[in-house]
Amino acid sequence: MIISKVPVLEAVNGSTVMLPCSYVSCIGIEKLYFNWQFNNNGSMVKLCEAVIPSAESVPNVKVFKERVEFIGNNHKGNLSILLWNITFEDGGQYTCYGMNPKEKEKNHSAIFTLIVVDELRVVDNTLTIIIASTVGGAIALLMGFMLLKNFTLFVMSKLEEKKQECLVTSSGIDNTENGLSGSKVDPKPTPKKK
Repeated sequence: MIISKVPVLEAVNGSTVMLPCSYVSCIGIEKLYFNWQFNNNGSMVKLCEAVIPSAESVPNVKVFKERVEFIGNNHKGNLSILLWNITFEDGGQYTCYGMNPKEKEKNHSAIFTLIVVDELRVVDNTLTIIIASTVGGAIALLMGFMLLKNFTLFVMSKLEEKKQECLVTSSGIDNTENGLSGSKVDPKPTPKKK
């Protein structure tokens, strides 16, 4: 059996909060015992408990504290509870405990901390925004440089092609018209008299 949990949960005073807990068993369950406990200054206070006879059955959950509601669903391995109208006294450590006799009475538990606050903290993302902007700007600058480089190389290659065309054309005309040495000129046939 595996019990999963969230390590720290922050909630506003007066709100309702879900304490999540779920289990998975590779070999199935048989008379799975579970409970939720609250660590009240060193003494464990039981919030609810139940025995789940099998994976198909619905547990008969006993709830021991006001403002606690079991919302789990055995078919999905959910053992979660709701705490209604939480107060600052509800802050502290909660334990979701489970024991599956099919696993040779092995115990499993998940402990996490509920922090009750007046209002949720606003997370300052300034540093994240600065880093993301800097990295994004550097990437954009690099891409701009690459585009400018490629465009410049393209223009230079086109100018070079045009220059070579001009050289070939003008040197061919010059050589044939001026009869410069080293030029290949087709001899003109002499006119025949009739």
